[in-house]
Amino acid sequence: MGANNGKQYGSEGKQSSSTLSDISSGTDHTPTRAQKNATTSEGLDSNTRTLSTPSPGLILPSKSSSLSSPALSSNGHDSHSSSSSSAPAETSAVVHAQPGAAHAHARTARQPKGHHSSSSSSPSPIDLLPDHALLQVFAHLPTNQLCRCARVSRRWYNLAWDPRLWGSIRLTGELLHADRAIRILTHRLCQDTPNVCLTLETVVVSGCKRLTDRGLYVLARCCPELRRLEVAGCYNVSNEAVFEVVSRCPNLEHLNLAGCSKVTCISLTEEASLQLAPVHGQQISISFLDMSDCLSLEDEGLRIIASHCPRLTHLYLRRCPRLTDESLRHLALHCPSVRELSLSDCRLLGDFGLREVARLEGRLRYLSVAHCPRITDVGVRYVARYCPRLRYLNARGCEGLTDHGLGHLARSCPKLKSLDVGKCPLVSDGGLEQLALYCQGLRRLSLRACESVSGRGLRALAANCCELQLLNVQDCEVSPEALRFVRRHCRRCVIEHTNPAFY
Repeated sequence: MGANNGKQYGSEGKQSSSTLSDISSGTDHTPTRAQKNATTSEGLDSNTRTLSTPSPGLILPSKSSSLSSPALSSNGHDSHSSSSSSAPAETSAVVHAQPGAAHAHARTARQPKGHHSSSSSSPSPIDLLPDHALLQVFAHLPTNQLCRCARVSRRWYNLAWDPRLWGSIRLTGELLHADRAIRILTHRLCQDTPNVCLTLETVVVSGCKRLTDRGLYVLARCCPELRRLEVAGCYNVSNEAVFEVVSRCPNLEHLNLAGCSKVTCISLTEEASLQLAPVHGQQISISFLDMSDCLSLEDEGLRIIASHCPRLTHLYLRRCPRLTDESLRHLALHCPSVRELSLSDCRLLGDFGLREVARLEGRLRYLSVAHCPRITDVGVRYVARYCPRLRYLNARGCEGLTDHGLGHLARSCPKLKSLDVGKCPLVSDGGLEQLALYCQGLRRLSLRACESVSGRGLRALAANCCELQLLNVQDCEVSPEALRFVRRHCRRCVIEHTNPAFY
């Protein structure tokens, strides 16, 4: 890299140099004075990668990156990468000009007479691969490696920017200038289709704390086919930018705003609302919405969300402390298709709210009300009665739940697969016997810190629930003999315990 990169592309390198100077001033690790003709740029994190299909974001490690070797992953939307160095390695984001013949000619001129390049006489085996095979290889590379591939030759440059590799991009790093990175990448992707990128469907910039509304405005303007957007932890994002995205991206289905403390609701912009007929006023097609840790979300905000997002199927509202039971009434009224709902640590919610949740009836499969201290047997009985297809319930820390409520749940939801009643001191062996009798397909059960549970309840579970795969009895007064009984009858079960006498 260094000073030679400023020369290697000839006249085409001028455009690249202007791009570099535009983004170089923003990084916290860039030297105060750039070396003449050096290719400096903003500090895109070396962990940058894509989700399903890696995108050649042309991210090159700087000289300091040799001190840190981050682990990269090209696929999977929940994967994380880590660095071997405590300080993040500085990286450079470079959208280079196409490698041209001028650089090759200059390199040949420097060679002594009679010297012939080995590559010209015996090409590398990988150069013998056809284009479609190389594309298959590139599709499995993380972004920074695709960047290096784009600098190898003219052919590799064209292949690295093939639109089929740009279905999704992922940017990470707290120091990353996400606004500029998004602007540069979308500008490059819009070259074939001016002002619009028709290939980009997934953008993940979670954890980029320097992302602001400007970056989202660029996505809204340039990426009308966007289907998935994740900006978790970007606390500088506000309502206006979110409104712009959902108004200009009609196919958006997956939206993750977890930790965006300035976002209080989701709605169409005023201009977009005026263009729609009153009958079609609810046009936001979002089905997955995560607003966990949105501390400013209140009942009115959830009412607006529910009225504008009637297609919601997955809704996560963890740790939204201002929500009350009233907000759930609007949810059940406008979003009848909700299948997964998390209300963990919403401490103002109680039994009345669960009564409204029960109106979702047969569609509800997943429900989490962990650490909601106002919930008792009354609310659980409502859910059990009207949601017979419930598969997962997390009621950890609901100290008002007793064997009576657990019995109602077992009798009404026989297809229950996973249950967490940890830290519910009133749950005892009687409730476990009801579970063993009616929920014989149970696979995961957490009884952590349930002080009233003993070996009798565990034996009943082991004798009837042969499909049990995970049992958590940490901090429970359970004998080693009872645990051995569980292990004999449920051979695939992983037992989490704190009993030193059981091995």
